[in-house]
Amino acid sequence: MPKYPHLKADFTASLVVFLVALPLCVGVAVASGVPAELGLVTGIVGGVVTGLMRGSSLQVSGPAAGLTVLVYEAVDEFGLPVLGVVVLATGLLQIAMGALRLGRYFRAISVSVVEGMLAGIGLVLIAGQMYAVLSAKAPESGLGKIAGLPGALLDAAGSTRALASLALGVGTVAVLVLWKHLPRQARVVPGPLAAVGLATAAALVLDAPVATVEVNGLLGAIQPPSAAAFGELAGLSLLGTIVAFTLIASAESLFSAAAVDRMHDGPRTSYDKELLAQGAGNTVCGLLGALPMTAVIVRSAANVQAGARTKASRVLHGVWLLLFAALLPDVLAYIPLPALAGVLVHAGAKLIPVRALVELWREHRGEALILIVTAVSIVAVSMFEGVLVGIALSVVKTAWDASHVRLEVIDKGAGPVQAHLSGNATFLRLPKILGSLEALPQDRPVELNLSGLHHLDHACRTALESWAQRHSHAGTEPVKVTAK
Repeated sequence: MPKYPHLKADFTASLVVFLVALPLCVGVAVASGVPAELGLVTGIVGGVVTGLMRGSSLQVSGPAAGLTVLVYEAVDEFGLPVLGVVVLATGLLQIAMGALRLGRYFRAISVSVVEGMLAGIGLVLIAGQMYAVLSAKAPESGLGKIAGLPGALLDAAGSTRALASLALGVGTVAVLVLWKHLPRQARVVPGPLAAVGLATAAALVLDAPVATVEVNGLLGAIQPPSAAAFGELAGLSLLGTIVAFTLIASAESLFSAAAVDRMHDGPRTSYDKELLAQGAGNTVCGLLGALPMTAVIVRSAANVQAGARTKASRVLHGVWLLLFAALLPDVLAYIPLPALAGVLVHAGAKLIPVRALVELWREHRGEALILIVTAVSIVAVSMFEGVLVGIALSVVKTAWDASHVRLEVIDKGAGPVQAHLSGNATFLRLPKILGSLEALPQDRPVELNLSGLHHLDHACRTALESWAQRHSHAGTEPVKVTAK
């Protein structure tokens, strides 16, 4: 029996994942406002460092479109030298959470909140990258990006440069959409690579007046955080950014792991070990001043579908990225920016769960509203606040659903009126409880039975005592209360 029985399958899968990852690593870096090489650095670390560690055996890590908006905002506010500090702190927090076995608790986050988060990211990503497609400068805010698109399209109509850029971007999206409908033999080349390759060839042949990727060299792009950058940790805004990076990167990685587990029959993911692996990768990325990483579902799905059997495939894909960055970095300078923007527009659209939202609206309207409000909040305010709004709504909805209470009134026409409360009496149900009690006859004694309650919170207890006192003052006998 051979020592490495799955080497051939893993080798082939690693090449496929490398070809999928290459344009995405570069595109995410450019969209994040950092040198293109830093996207490759994160992809290399995601393959070689995180790939070697235990956790999820087949999912692939690297720079993710889901963090693009957050990274861009962080770089814009704090500067590129501070990005390494943020990513380093994120990695250390993830390692701590993995060591404390907190990975499993991320599965308690409402799926609606996570899908709303991804939808909000997708909307902002699409809007922002459309300006790159139009060779225009994007507004700062999410709402500004969306509101300014009609004007940007009108301005592009009178510019040869903008029209050429728009043609390449639209063509890239069209190739990505149509690629899955081509014969299987043609789809040997991954869609993102084919789309970017065709756009690059078209730009060269037609000598299109479009912007291309700036190349600084791998070593020139790496900027380890300085001592001055660590001084920014004293600011509360930077600490909030670190928390946002940690929560979103961890949630996206672990939800990706759950999705990848459904694609294959191999070993299941150990969530705590996967969080440790992600933390180790982000720690190294932070020390190199690179982008943050998460597990990425597009690359992971390509890995599984290409027949990968062990983690060797994801490690090898990192090796291929390293060899490309070391030997062929000048190739990046030929890639048109609107083509990369088109790849990310397509990736952003896939983050918006339109079909799932329609089904959710039919069956669980409350969850659909949480998804929508989370997405809108991210677009209107920011990533971190939007996720907090979604989590808060999810908690309120859960509390509301759990606080079912029933009031049964027995009035035999003579003697005291008997009122039986059952279920869970919380402050969320106070209006209903008090409305029903205040509708009872004011000139009759009342016997209030609370023995059927599973839970009675302080707010409800206080309100019931106050109602009983008011009812007594109305001239009737004191309310008789049978406690739990």
